[in-house]
Formats: sequence, C-alpha cells, structure tokens
Amino acid sequence: MAREIERKFLVKSDEYKALVTGKLYLKQAYLCFDPVVRVRIAGKKAFFAVKSTSKNGGLTRDEWEWAISVREASELMKLHKGKIIEKIRYIIPWENHVLEVDEFIRPVPDLVLAEIELNNETEHLSLPDWIGEEVTGKEEYYNAFMSKHG
Repeated sequence: MAREIERKFLVKSDEYKALVTGKLYLKQAYLCFDPVVRVRIAGKKAFFAVKSTSKNGGLTRDEWEWAISVREASELMKLHKGKIIEKIRYIIPWENHVLEVDEFIRPVPDLVLAEIELNNETEHLSLPDWIGEEVTGKEEYYNAFMSKHG
C-alpha cells in the first residue's frame, strides 16, 4: 500500500504548455465508488487501482495500484459505473516534484486541473503563476465524482 498525499488546483492559463516534458492520453473507468476502484489506460500501459476515502480534507489517501495489460483494462472498463473519463495529461517538472495537468475531454470538457504529490502534508510549495484556486478536498473536482455525476 502506498499513501498518496496530493493537492489539486484549477489552472488559469495555458502557460504550462511551454514547460511540458511528457504528454499522455488517459482513459479511465470506475468499477466502484466507495472505495474507489479504477481502471486506467495511459498510453500503452494500463493500471488497476483501489483508493480509500480521503483523509485530512482530501490531502491524504491510501492507494493500491497494479500494472495490468491494456487488453485486461479494456475488458474491465466494460463493467464501469458512471461515465468514462477521458483527458490529456501533461507532465511538468516543478521544484523537485512533478505537476500533472489534466485537460478533460469527457465528461467535463474544458476543465483543466493541476495535481501535485507531496512528501508530507505540511510541505510548503511555491507554485507557478498559472496555478489558480486550490480545490483539494472539493468533491466535485475528483475524477470519481465527475464520473458518477457527469
């Protein structure tokens, strides 16, 4: 089991695109919402994940994730609950961390969010100017919520 400590932000502009070092098309489906059970295809790789309900206002969750074949992921996606999420993920190195910026295609087109995983819950961050309002802990900005409620 891993512990995921993550903060999430709205993105104000497309200035981040000048800093991108990687880009992936992601497709993910939810098999269960409590706990969160997710299948994701990320480029030519696929993953099966289970995540606990967030703790500490959405910052920390327990997470188990396994690599599976794309074929298995495609089959499992047929069992999805809610809507399938599709998005483009941009990878951006930032001060000994990685910012992941997601441009959503479905089910919430035009939404752009940035996530950053932290080493601990009290870690101080300086963020780029294109980062907007923090939405960590706001349920409507979590992928599982978007899948379930569109």
